[in-house]
Amino acid sequence: MTARPIDGKDLSARVKADLRDRIQRAGRPVRLDAVLASPDRGAALYAHNQAKTCAEVGIEYHLHELSAEASYEDVAGRVLLMNTDESVRAIMVHMPLPPAIDAERVQSLIAPEKDVEGVNPANIGNVVYGRRSLVPCTALATLEMIEHTGIDLRGARAVIVGASNIVGKPIAVLLMRAEATVVSANKFTQGLPALCREADVVVAAAGVPGLVKPEWIKPGAVVVDVGINRIKGADGRTTTVGDVDAAVAGVAGWLSPVPGGVGPMTVAMLLRNVVDTALR
Repeated sequence: MTARPIDGKDLSARVKADLRDRIQRAGRPVRLDAVLASPDRGAALYAHNQAKTCAEVGIEYHLHELSAEASYEDVAGRVLLMNTDESVRAIMVHMPLPPAIDAERVQSLIAPEKDVEGVNPANIGNVVYGRRSLVPCTALATLEMIEHTGIDLRGARAVIVGASNIVGKPIAVLLMRAEATVVSANKFTQGLPALCREADVVVAAAGVPGLVKPEWIKPGAVVVDVGINRIKGADGRTTTVGDVDAAVAGVAGWLSPVPGGVGPMTVAMLLRNVVDTALR
């Protein structure tokens, strides 16, 4: 058996095409305001690429650049100002922030109705209660990719390996809402291989390169790899790998690649949240 790929690039292209049509039909501007106050050059590159991606679908991109030495008051003040600005409908804050700033504290300041990354604790809480909410983008991307396979989630067994607040936990809740039977596990869970072997769906989000082995997987299962790990090979080159061993492709029915899987779909779900918020 060779697993069918869950192609995040192809799926994200479809989502973006739909969003472009929605914006054109709406006939009014859609805008994303992003705060950048990061000492990480990668964050600036991501912001640049995000501007290009927004332009592709017709979203206006306003980048609020602050100094890499910005204080909590600087960042918090900018977020609070945007909360009260009626022209701002969608807000996100690029990570990482300067080391002295508590990122979760900043995220909790974003008005829930403008929090397009779904990182405000209020939005995460609403996911649990099944209320209308902006869902964390990676969790939403994972659910979309699982549903793309056509699996009937009602009564299916799912194991989520990793329980972070904005990835593992919300993915588990979304699957519960789809009436799957969900086990939330982590890399320290006793008997983890046996748990995964019983699952129809396995989501790997532990941040451990190659953690999930082929002998852990039930033949034909859906496997979504959320892991993004940068490792150095014997030749000194750095490559990006997931939490799932490549050999799992010989056992699973469906497998998302890394890169090219959850990553592109996470970006697409962010854009969808932006459009949903602006046109609501």
